[in-house]
Amino acid sequence: MAILIPETIKISLQHETFQRWADHSPAKPVLIFVSSRRQTRLTALDLIAFLATEDDPKQWLKMDEREMNDIIVTVRDSNLKLTLAFGIGMHHAGLHERDRKTVEELFVNCKIQVLIATSTLAWGVNFPAHLVIVKGTEYYDGKTRRYVDYPITDVLQMMGRAGRPQFDDQGKAVILVHDIKKDFYKKFLYEPFPVESSLLEVLADHLNAEIAAGTITSKQDAMDYITWTYFFRRLIMNPTYYNLDDVSHDTMNKYLSSLVEKSLFDLEGSYCIEVGEDNRSIEPLTYGRIASYYYLKHPTIGMFKDQLKPESNIEELLLILTNADEYTDLPVRHNEDQMNSELAKHLPIEVNPHSFDSSHTKTHLLLQAHFSHAMLPCPDYATDTKTVLDQAIRICQAMLDVAAHHGWLVTALNITNLVQMVVQGRWIHDSSLLTLPNIELQHLYLFRYSVRGGYQGPIECLPELMAACEGKENVFASIVDSELPAAHISQAWNFLCRLPILNVSLSIKGSWDDAVQPQNEVPVPPLTTDTRDDKTWIKLHADQEYVLQINLHRTQMGYQGKQDSKAVAPRFPKVKDEGWFLILGEVDKKELIALKRTGYVRNRNSVSLAFYTPETPGRCIYTLYLMSDSYLGMDQQYDIYLNIVPAQGTTEGTETRNVVTKFALQA
Repeated sequence: MAILIPETIKISLQHETFQRWADHSPAKPVLIFVSSRRQTRLTALDLIAFLATEDDPKQWLKMDEREMNDIIVTVRDSNLKLTLAFGIGMHHAGLHERDRKTVEELFVNCKIQVLIATSTLAWGVNFPAHLVIVKGTEYYDGKTRRYVDYPITDVLQMMGRAGRPQFDDQGKAVILVHDIKKDFYKKFLYEPFPVESSLLEVLADHLNAEIAAGTITSKQDAMDYITWTYFFRRLIMNPTYYNLDDVSHDTMNKYLSSLVEKSLFDLEGSYCIEVGEDNRSIEPLTYGRIASYYYLKHPTIGMFKDQLKPESNIEELLLILTNADEYTDLPVRHNEDQMNSELAKHLPIEVNPHSFDSSHTKTHLLLQAHFSHAMLPCPDYATDTKTVLDQAIRICQAMLDVAAHHGWLVTALNITNLVQMVVQGRWIHDSSLLTLPNIELQHLYLFRYSVRGGYQGPIECLPELMAACEGKENVFASIVDSELPAAHISQAWNFLCRLPILNVSLSIKGSWDDAVQPQNEVPVPPLTTDTRDDKTWIKLHADQEYVLQINLHRTQMGYQGKQDSKAVAPRFPKVKDEGWFLILGEVDKKELIALKRTGYVRNRNSVSLAFYTPETPGRCIYTLYLMSDSYLGMDQQYDIYLNIVPAQGTTEGTETRNVVTKFALQA
């Protein structure tokens, strides 16, 4: 239930803010902190109204008006255009990055006197001011749907912006607060204030990390671990803060035992650990190791265990991804449930219509909008999308490890496709040609015409386009020049010619039957070859470990610049290194045999992939998938025909020959 502040109080706060400026800093920089992005706009407009009563309404503008007008023309936000004309800047995460930088430069260079910002600025850029006004100490928490107090550390950071030594010889901070909290803030400001521990909120995850690392192997170890923490020191000094009545030995022991038992119970429920039959020893499980490696919360990994299936499709995986506990704190602000409802009408996958006020539903919609290039309802959503994407790759990689643990081939391949979608900002069913900069749906018809550079037939995907161009920009330009200007063609070409082209050759190492000539090369026939030919099949022993040696050779198509390990991903907010997933599976059984990751291939790289042959003799086909973790449409796959023969026993002391059978493959 939202709490409404009476209008008289609102007016009083704005007047108080204006009055404090007049009293303490009529000519020096003033920094005003407010609780929300909406409040930056409302406060600025109210201050302009107060300025209108002054003799000089533009006294906060410290530069020539004509120069400011030139700057205002470049600003995107309409409200910011208005306030800058009066020497008032606004700063919050909902502004375009260029607008924020403009405001920052103007305030630091003292071209505008007043800057109104949200509390997040207190931890960001160094903006010193002579006067800092904290306009209220509460903010609306969308998660709990109520107003809550700023953390004390945030208030300290805000106050710390006042009077930096290198800029000023003194500073003043004014905190506007309700009377009932006045004594608390006085005590906080004038007396030492203890820093308490936040370990209790995440104790289970910390214990899981230590269990996975082998530091904690029993409940007693967990008890000892807690006694080494800052939490334990504060527990002794301030027990009531942690809901402890006294610090006697028995009470403390009972309290800590209860914490350990509850945390371990939660970890067991999330399939992270297993408590031994003696009810003392603790063993880490695969899920716990995965959660620890990827810094996931234990409810997330437990959710993976319950919801991932052997053949989860993209839509199901997207729902699982967005249900991760890591997205619980994504803000759903005032009236954003209505914005979410409206945004959902323009997206392909339906969501629960009764959950538009949920952080997880908002995450789902933001990812869909990212893939669909949909227009977002406000600038705040662009910032929130960056927050969502920042964690998506890490969560997907943990999902992939879970799928590999169970040997789920279909799910693993779909997860790698989801990773590609996140990085490139496109649906998997979209044409990969749409990942080219400036190429939109209406341009695809350009690629459907006859002969281009010796390539016959319509061009449907990036590899076909690369083959058609043969490394020549003029060929690419001849395809699209009727629709795109020269600058856009150049951007698209630079993207295309930096895409990785990997040539693959394979070999198998292991123990071989004497009946197989060890040094012979056994070529894998082209797809048109009759697979009934015995020469097509490679003989391997049943239930034996072999190593698939994968040699990768990178060629660059017409790119003259320096090779860069960074993927070209203009819609992904972070710099990302190019990498690959190597997945070996048996398609008929939908079984994943082996999985390995490899990084950027500069020129040549060799990767070893260990695998076991089936226990039962017979013929089977293994398929190697070379999957990009950055690009759509650049994947390759190779079929390997295996003739599994019975394993022959060896006498002790007999030397096992390590031989190599080489074969060339076609994609």
